[in-house]
Amino acid sequence: MKGRAVQPFAKKDFRAAIVRQKGGPFVIETASITPPRHDEVLVRVVATGMCHTDMVARDQVYPVPQPIVLGHEGAGVVEAVGENVTKVQKGDHVVLTFHSCGACRPCQEGHPAYCENFNAYNFAGARPGDGSHALCGHDQTQLNDRFFGQSSFGAYAIANERNVVKVRKDAPLELLGPLGCGIQTGAGTVLNALKVGPGSSFAAFGAGAVGLSGVMAAAAAGATTIFAVDVVPSRLELALELGATHVVNSAKDDPVDAIRAVTGKGVDFALDSTGIPAVIRNAVLALRPNGSAAIVGASKPGAVLDLDANDLMQNVKSIRGVVEGDSVPDVFIPRLIDLHLAGRFPFDRLVKFYDLDQINEAAADSEKGGTLKPIIRIGTT
Repeated sequence: MKGRAVQPFAKKDFRAAIVRQKGGPFVIETASITPPRHDEVLVRVVATGMCHTDMVARDQVYPVPQPIVLGHEGAGVVEAVGENVTKVQKGDHVVLTFHSCGACRPCQEGHPAYCENFNAYNFAGARPGDGSHALCGHDQTQLNDRFFGQSSFGAYAIANERNVVKVRKDAPLELLGPLGCGIQTGAGTVLNALKVGPGSSFAAFGAGAVGLSGVMAAAAAGATTIFAVDVVPSRLELALELGATHVVNSAKDDPVDAIRAVTGKGVDFALDSTGIPAVIRNAVLALRPNGSAAIVGASKPGAVLDLDANDLMQNVKSIRGVVEGDSVPDVFIPRLIDLHLAGRFPFDRLVKFYDLDQINEAAADSEKGGTLKPIIRIGTT
């Protein structure tokens, strides 16, 4: 049965946060949105998480066309669907996640996060193919959009059916947006990519939102020795409350020595969410023979990783990059919600809420490390 587009408007005005120049700020303006196309979904946004990627796009570390509406951890209520949409209908609660083409080899093999066309579908600022937009500014000039297939720093967002995930209505919708990217990245890397299991040992290098999501996922998976490594004492204290069995302040102690002092040979699995080459090196050094490390943090362009080749070869270590937790969002995000509602994945401990008018404050708090995971409240359920 085909979905039916509900179009009570040809164009709707709403408030959105727009970045018009390199380095920001986010400016709250009136924008307009058009109805969804045949394969699209119009979502009334309830809340959107703020991720480090929003800031690197704002600052053009990841170049995106400006002016642009960013935001890529949206959660909200379906307002209208295109005629070919069958996955959701008006009134459904949804989380918005990354977009993928669905046709390339990784997508066909069940790895949409590794889509060969990922940049075109998530960073181009327009619809792939025809280069069109769903948004325009108050002066009727075109706004770049489609950031991660959604651009959800506004009261409405247009997403594709592929990057909309239907979620249970008894879950707290305003909390769920970060599951679409940052939380999914940390937890998915542990559960989907590394496949941490019962009795395993695990170390998270970096105890921000992504690293701590990895800690919680490792605990949920039954790992019995879990390290969190960071330089911020408050983050390490929280890590212990979320499932870490050991913490290391790497500003004071060598993390490799500290991990080996407990484990002997090192940990089975390690995750780096910092993107800092020296920290990644430590994550690899901290592995036991036949251990595996995953890199999920974004490094500066041109960053070079210096590793001991003999350590990798002789100790049969593995190192891999992971995007979006190697997740199939329609399967994995509901799984995380179930774990959360069962009390086994308390990611609500990471968040702080801000109103849309406070979005620049949220960004500053995140960059200074005072807030692990800001969520911008935009609408109501």
